[in-house]
Amino acid sequence: MTTMTEASVREFKMPDVGEGLTEAEILKWYVQPGDTVTDGQVVCEVETAKAAVELPIPYDGVVRSLHFPEGTTVDVGTAIIAVDVAGGGAPEAPAVQPEAEPAAVAEESKPQGRQPVLVGYGVSTSSTKRRPRKSAETGVPEAAAQAIQTELNGHGHGTAVEKPRPLAKPPVRKLAKDLGVDLATITPSGPDGIITREDVHAAATPQPAGPIEPAAPIAAAPAVPQTPIASYDGVRETRIPVKGVRKATAAAMVGSAFTAPHVTEFVTVDVTRTMKLVEELKQDKEMQGLRVNPLLLIAKALLVAIKRNPDVNASWDETAQEIVRKHYVNLGIAAATPRGLIVPNIKDAHEKTLPQLAEALGELVTTAREGKTSPAAMQGGTVTITNVGVFGVDTGTPILNPGESAILAIGAIKLQPWVHKGKVKPRQVTTLALSFDHRLVDGELGSKVLADVAAILEQPKRLITWA
Repeated sequence: MTTMTEASVREFKMPDVGEGLTEAEILKWYVQPGDTVTDGQVVCEVETAKAAVELPIPYDGVVRSLHFPEGTTVDVGTAIIAVDVAGGGAPEAPAVQPEAEPAAVAEESKPQGRQPVLVGYGVSTSSTKRRPRKSAETGVPEAAAQAIQTELNGHGHGTAVEKPRPLAKPPVRKLAKDLGVDLATITPSGPDGIITREDVHAAATPQPAGPIEPAAPIAAAPAVPQTPIASYDGVRETRIPVKGVRKATAAAMVGSAFTAPHVTEFVTVDVTRTMKLVEELKQDKEMQGLRVNPLLLIAKALLVAIKRNPDVNASWDETAQEIVRKHYVNLGIAAATPRGLIVPNIKDAHEKTLPQLAEALGELVTTAREGKTSPAAMQGGTVTITNVGVFGVDTGTPILNPGESAILAIGAIKLQPWVHKGKVKPRQVTTLALSFDHRLVDGELGSKVLADVAAILEQPKRLITWA
């Protein structure tokens, strides 16, 4: 990394985008050296232990250099990009190169022994595209440059020329390493000579040998039965680094499971009337354009149950040896995303009307699916709902979100035989599970909360009388 000495060059450091975070991984660069940036323009996306966050640059200027490639984990406070605020000066050699450069050009413009490296991977699925890089100013077409490099590699006339490093993205390199495949032996099939995952799998799969004619007759050896080896496309194991959201989730769940004494209670309830109310609300003018589903009414039912049993909405302060009772409800909704499970929460959910709650739920789900949930949206939760029913699961024993006293799991809603008004009839039925911290919530309180939620879902009109 080159240190900037010019007075006009500003170094932008990795900020702490959450509370107390120490590092973040660079997922994607949206700019390259030589690009003009303006104050507030997003220059990169990073992933912290809590969420993916886009970072805006705080000044105008021209990008001089990117200090780290995509996929690098950088400590908070470390400079990641240099910008010439005077707008002058030639950009430095970039730390990241999204496209392969012609080998002959790279030989002239880069230090001896340095080869172009293809990077640009990340878990983000953002649709943002990098602007195309300008062609090198050597006047040598790419095809001609590759031909020259090939000629040099084949006919060095006594001068050793290092063979260019095979072009492949980091995940493909790791796959090749795991399978024991030498990238230099693979013929690339991707664009611009890039080695793909399919190329690596093909190289790792043993090819059937052709018929070999022995020089002299050889007595056939007795056949030895071979035990088949189970494999999936030639890959027996895949190692995935534990980092980002998944790492934070794992640490939080382990800490919660071995800190708070968990108790889980279950109740199976007839939600036929609730399902009918959902269909009616979808036709209501006040709910037009809003997300109306069973989760909405279950969330409202839990909020009413908390209002009737406020002691359940609390946390345990181990340091002060105090129970902290919350007079507000920040309702967490567990959301499965490509980066792992996150639990953003709806601030002051207890104050929201049903349409407002529906709007907040819709925004929460959309933001989570797009990977744009902010760290602030995942802080300060008091109770949580996790809907395992969307996966067809009947119920579960959920683990508390750290710092919270209760979590409600919703099972799949299924048509089942049920005794209704003295007769067995097909009814919409689900199973609820409430886990709670037994230091804060005893069996009586936990049972009252769960029973209230079930009673509301069985007779939704209680939302009016109890709210």
